[in-house]
Amino acid sequence: MFIDTHLHLVARDRITYPWLKDVAALDRDWTFQDYETIARRIGIEGVLHMEVDCAPTDIAAENTFVGELMAQPGSLMRGAISSARPESGDCEAFLDTLDLDVVKGIRRVLHVVPDDLSQGSLFRENVRRIGKKGLPFDICVLQRQLPLARDLVDACPDTVFVLDHCGVPDIAGDGFADWAQSISALAKRPHVNAKISGITAYAKPDWTLETLRPYVEHIIECFGWDRVVWGSDSPVCTLNSSLDQWMAVTQALIADASETERASLTHRNAQRIWSI
Repeated sequence: MFIDTHLHLVARDRITYPWLKDVAALDRDWTFQDYETIARRIGIEGVLHMEVDCAPTDIAAENTFVGELMAQPGSLMRGAISSARPESGDCEAFLDTLDLDVVKGIRRVLHVVPDDLSQGSLFRENVRRIGKKGLPFDICVLQRQLPLARDLVDACPDTVFVLDHCGVPDIAGDGFADWAQSISALAKRPHVNAKISGITAYAKPDWTLETLRPYVEHIIECFGWDRVVWGSDSPVCTLNSSLDQWMAVTQALIADASETERASLTHRNAQRIWSI
């Protein structure tokens, strides 16, 4: 059983995505029906929708959209990781409006904003509020920003964090050494988890299984099997692979793991972290 903790859906008829115009390969609708068809074939039995950095005025609409998908008979959808603006004075009120039967976590993409945004006192206060709501906070940063992530999690010791995409390693640029050092430091914080999700997107087009192996193995070595989860990052993963290729790579990389270790990565940790 796999729970995909990182699916993006694009529904341009009801939600606005300002950034999509700059990524031609992704600038189309990505439907849940198409995703479910592939997911059921490759062993995915549940999924969390990851916010797609939509226009701030459409955040509530995106969460409503996910709720509708959850309500469909036999749906794989288990909940939403909602966008939020912790830097805003309205964040506390926004959190109070959330339907926690639908919203299971929060994310604010940090590589599209100034580096100092997550260092502000209001931002950190609101991330602490997110933790008090029982909601994990997904960290989406570039490799060079991993020290900023470390500072944020240190300021919010009672919030559970999930580091997206193995910390976005610069695989194409062979940045393993600096990335590995930052990951080792971040993993010392017990309230931080790591998401092994769609890292084919950060490699060169001719990547192989062995290209990705040291990154996945280092994440598991540092965080341990009890603090890692799996995600597809569909459709972003399609920039350099396919969803079924990413699943095949994952299966190969954990082939020697025990049944308990596999279960922890593939679904049990996700069930615990997001209460699904």
